[in-house]
Amino acid sequence: MHRSRSVSVDHNGSNSASSSASSPERTVYDDNDFFTSERNDSQSSIGVDTIHDLNMSSPSLEEQYTLSPISRLPPELLIYVFSKITSSMDLRNCVLVSKTWSQNCVDLLWHRPLCNTWKNLLNVVSSVRNPKSYFPYHTLVKRLNLSTLSEQISDGTVQPFIQCKRIERLTLTSCVKLSDHGVISLIDGSRGLLALDITGLESVTDLTLLAVSENCLRLQGLNITDCSRVTDESLVAVAEACRYLKRLKLNNCSRITDESVLAVAYNCPSMLEIDLHNCGQVTDESITALLSNGRQLRELRVGHCVLISDRAFLEIPAQLTFESLRILDLTACVQLHDEAVEKIIDTSPRLRNLVLAKCREITDRSVQAITKLGKNLHYIHLGHCAQISDLAVIQLVKSCNRIRYIDLACCHRLTDLSVKQLATLPKLRRIGLVKCNSITDKSILALAKANLEPRSKPQGPSFLERGIHALLNHCPKLTHLSLTGVQAFFLRDDLINFCREAPPEFTDHQRNVFCVFSGDGVNRLRKYLNEDPVATYEPEGTMFDDQDGEAEADQTVQMAGMMNATGLGPDDEDMEDDVDVGDGSQYGGEPDV
Repeated sequence: MHRSRSVSVDHNGSNSASSSASSPERTVYDDNDFFTSERNDSQSSIGVDTIHDLNMSSPSLEEQYTLSPISRLPPELLIYVFSKITSSMDLRNCVLVSKTWSQNCVDLLWHRPLCNTWKNLLNVVSSVRNPKSYFPYHTLVKRLNLSTLSEQISDGTVQPFIQCKRIERLTLTSCVKLSDHGVISLIDGSRGLLALDITGLESVTDLTLLAVSENCLRLQGLNITDCSRVTDESLVAVAEACRYLKRLKLNNCSRITDESVLAVAYNCPSMLEIDLHNCGQVTDESITALLSNGRQLRELRVGHCVLISDRAFLEIPAQLTFESLRILDLTACVQLHDEAVEKIIDTSPRLRNLVLAKCREITDRSVQAITKLGKNLHYIHLGHCAQISDLAVIQLVKSCNRIRYIDLACCHRLTDLSVKQLATLPKLRRIGLVKCNSITDKSILALAKANLEPRSKPQGPSFLERGIHALLNHCPKLTHLSLTGVQAFFLRDDLINFCREAPPEFTDHQRNVFCVFSGDGVNRLRKYLNEDPVATYEPEGTMFDDQDGEAEADQTVQMAGMMNATGLGPDDEDMEDDVDVGDGSQYGGEPDV
């Protein structure tokens, strides 16, 4: 009798293992490292490869058959689901659910152990040291950030992490008690280290960087800001050994000379960002070499490198253009003239952020060259460029209508004509007019976009107070307002209550005239002025009447402070071109008092 052949059912299904290239991308965490242009862009091996390294056998057929459907999902799908969990406590609870879950989410929980308190640090150390732990936790740590506990971290504190040889990002910012011995112990054997941040470790010497050059050949980001004892010897070694370097910060490394920078220029072709702020011994030769060899360079900051002159840019070969360069900071490069600015614009047509603060020799001719950037220009700092006139600013606004931030501090020749033109910028977020003594209340009203009909002569408060009040009411997104030096405000105790504290490094005179409102202080100032029984601004009226408006305007108290407005324009519809310019401090913005 013919019998039908039974059909075999494979309960396991097809093999679910896949290459790491097809695995889903990991979650985005909220740590912003100095060396990344986007959050968490390292090639961490979270996923199937790491799980296989744990030598954990797959569940048996019987185990899978009795598990819920979600537990039978392929590892990469489970990892993708777990990657959407942002709470460490929730991830910990997932680890405790089952063996399958723990195998697939322990990596996410441990790749960046939380060391924000001393208690948390002790818990991490205890787990890493435990030889009987269920998982080899020391192999799972990929990012170690001890900067939150900087004052407590010493050479002894980091000893338990010596066995963590798979760290990719090591952040020791401001851990001033660390010496060469402590840092080297962490670096030794860490062949996969991609980024190292030892900002503010003044005791660190060339020994640490020599260890980096011997162990960290894949290094992509290095931040040694304020490591003043580092010299050319170790930096040259790093440049020659770590040829994948992309981001380098040497701020305030006063012993660095052209020898180091030239080694970086010739040996690190993938360089994207380099910061030489206040490296006073760097000269024109270094800048020319960096630009000529770094065709992928996106950010170059050489503020306060006082030896840089026009020659740094004029000697760039004529055929070269730098399509990738987006940010150029030349703060206080006092030897620069119009010829250098023209060359910069010709070779870098897609510049987005340009800082020429305190380049006192540049004139309207430079601004005319900058207008060629057109819609690419978002951020421009021309503070203390006192030779600039209204004509240049008006032309700049007409040509570069996507400007978000502009600083014209101490440009004494500017008048209301410039500010009224600036008020037409549709995307303007912030404007700096420190000590532009020819600016009057008309400019403030133009920025406030107050479309008010004349009504009556002003009574009581000065025109300036009324203009600021109008500005506050017509700019609900305003988050920063500096009125330093404006007597109508810093001499009033009731208004100073909403002002933030002056920086501790300010002189007595600077502290006396300091008047800056930020964040909630702006909102509280607006609310106070609106509730003040002595109204300083009438929402339905104007400060000028029909016949005497011009005469009164001529008597307006001149503005001697800065008006900073954030959020004056609408939200950007071209986010693919946008860059967050912050508050300007990172591009050389300085307090002007």
